[in-house]
Amino acid sequence: MRLLGAFSLVLGLLVAPEVAPAQGTSVVTGTGTGAVLRTLDKVTGAVFDVEVASGQTMGYGTLEITLSECRYPASNPAGDAFAHLTVMDGSKRQDIFQGWMIASSPALMALDHARYDVWVLRCITS
Repeated sequence: MRLLGAFSLVLGLLVAPEVAPAQGTSVVTGTGTGAVLRTLDKVTGAVFDVEVASGQTMGYGTLEITLSECRYPASNPAGDAFAHLTVMDGSKRQDIFQGWMIASSPALMALDHARYDVWVLRCITS
């Protein structure tokens, strides 16, 4: 049920970026200047937290990760972040993920890669 609620909130944020209905209430969203992403190399076990500015592309292994936008509930800036990411596998020169990732439900819209995992932790608000 929590995933359904998170999905409804994301859908509402995409349809109406300033005010979105979520379970009968209005949610005012803010837009961050970037996002904090967590990366995992499944082979070595290395975990890194990286800050990425909106519009910036970062490299991680063979991946190129571009952050388009990061949104968060204005009432809880440290809470539920929603980031729009495009992830390209540089070795194959193809997009392997494009869409919104949700910090509180990383498995809802997850990157599917044999070696690497990437997920959103929070938006950068200042």
